[in-house]
Amino acid sequence: MLFAEIQQKIQNAKQLDFGQIFNDSIELFKKMWLQGLLMLLIMFGFMIPFIFIIYIPLIIFGVADASNPGAYDGLAPIAMIFIFVAYLLFIFAMMVVSFGLKAGLYRIMRQKDLGIIANDDYFYFLRKPYLSKTIKLSLAFFGISMLATLLCVFPIIYVMVPLNLLVVMYAFNPEISGSNLIKASFDLGNKKWFITFGLTLVAGFLAQLVGMLLCGIGIFFTASFAAVPLYFVYKEVVGFEEGEVKQIGNNPDFDATI
Repeated sequence: MLFAEIQQKIQNAKQLDFGQIFNDSIELFKKMWLQGLLMLLIMFGFMIPFIFIIYIPLIIFGVADASNPGAYDGLAPIAMIFIFVAYLLFIFAMMVVSFGLKAGLYRIMRQKDLGIIANDDYFYFLRKPYLSKTIKLSLAFFGISMLATLLCVFPIIYVMVPLNLLVVMYAFNPEISGSNLIKASFDLGNKKWFITFGLTLVAGFLAQLVGMLLCGIGIFFTASFAAVPLYFVYKEVVGFEEGEVKQIGNNPDFDATI
């Protein structure tokens, strides 16, 4: 779908029905809760190596210092720099992985919504030709979030709606340039901010509540429900062209610039 078409659909968007979207979200979640759980498990699987990279050197340094107190005091600043750099790399790497996996999950949602039988490709946006764009969009996501946070609390509450919609927009329009994806996401977020925020808030609260009622561990099964209403906001406003899901990723005119 062309960027101009998306903008036109957003400008002419119809009134959305909170109750209908919420009910549709519940029905779709029943079909894809397992995929949401697997996405979280994959994400935790990526976290484990990074945790070892950060903490194993610290443990070795602590044991060495305990056996010979004061001998390694000169290395303390170096250790702190290492921890800081490793932590930043860990945060950004997990942001890229999370962004790519969530975009892949939205493609799977579309397949479940239409009843399309296809492989659940969670890593679709973490491979070529999309990996570089996923990294750039993750960096933009991080930068906008940090800027909004530095401008006090309320801006981050506002920008989280279009930033979350950015993942959905990217999932179904990866051929559009990154800058236009960000612009379209903010256009959609501005147009449907209150209903999108309300749906996300209610869905997130219910996912947490039900998860805690299921002995706490149930949160892993219900967490992905918070993402489903965003799919229907996109579907109701922008929609899909016929055969669009099958065409994603096969466009020879894919634009990887941002």
